[in-house]
Amino acid sequence: MPARARLARSIARVEARALPWPPTWPEVRPRAWLARIAPTRQSLAVGFGLLAVAVGGYLVARETALFAIDRIEVQGGSPRVAAEVRQALAPLIGRPLVGLDGSGVVQKVNALPTVVTASYDRAFPHTLRITVVPERPAAVLRRGPESWLVSMRGRVMEPLSSTALPGLPRVWISTRTPVRLGADLTAAGAARAAHAVGLAGAFAPRVASASYAEGVLIFHLRSGLELLLGAGGDIKLKVAVAERVLGMLPAGSDFLDVGSPGRPVSGYGSPPSFAPASSSRG
Repeated sequence: MPARARLARSIARVEARALPWPPTWPEVRPRAWLARIAPTRQSLAVGFGLLAVAVGGYLVARETALFAIDRIEVQGGSPRVAAEVRQALAPLIGRPLVGLDGSGVVQKVNALPTVVTASYDRAFPHTLRITVVPERPAAVLRRGPESWLVSMRGRVMEPLSSTALPGLPRVWISTRTPVRLGADLTAAGAARAAHAVGLAGAFAPRVASASYAEGVLIFHLRSGLELLLGAGGDIKLKVAVAERVLGMLPAGSDFLDVGSPGRPVSGYGSPPSFAPASSSRG
């Protein structure tokens, strides 16, 4: 058959298939659709039954000794800090892990003078695990005959005897300055001095005492020399410079000023920051 004849027959077939007008839309049956997706009575009964079992199990675990705490495990601190944490949380022994007031636990541990921050974890069935970041001792605070251990954040950690921890630097405060266990130092100068000693790292044992006066931080070294660190910034850099320069100082030097780390100055007599007006640099 010629190609033109086949094309004519195809066009005729297409024209014979008339489309309905207007077009019809599929019938929507909401009830039938809901019936297909809605849960059956049996599935609802099973779901509510499981929910009731879960709620009942929670209430049983909360009100009985099924998951009672019988061990408090402390991680991250020294044995002494761990003992203090366990003592603070001792009232929780016998209480259920389920329904534990975690925020209250953390708040109680954070209130300890030897702890910076804490977190907790329930180690079922019977262990409460506490992870702490302990305070780092920096100096011994002295107020007349009284002494306290102070952290590098300036927090009062514990009372001490006047001769305790001789290797730590001393920070002196006025007898009128209040001191409260677990609180931060109210004397800004003493807090800065303690923080600076904490940043001194391995150099700290060479420091007999630290002070902050007239805007200048001073380390009084055990050798008798005074190390001036300026306003108190860049402590690690200034201490590193001092370590290198100390071995090159002339014999009998009384002070070393590293307030400007790039230009350390040493001399004899009183440091320039505290010398009388008529005095000159040594």
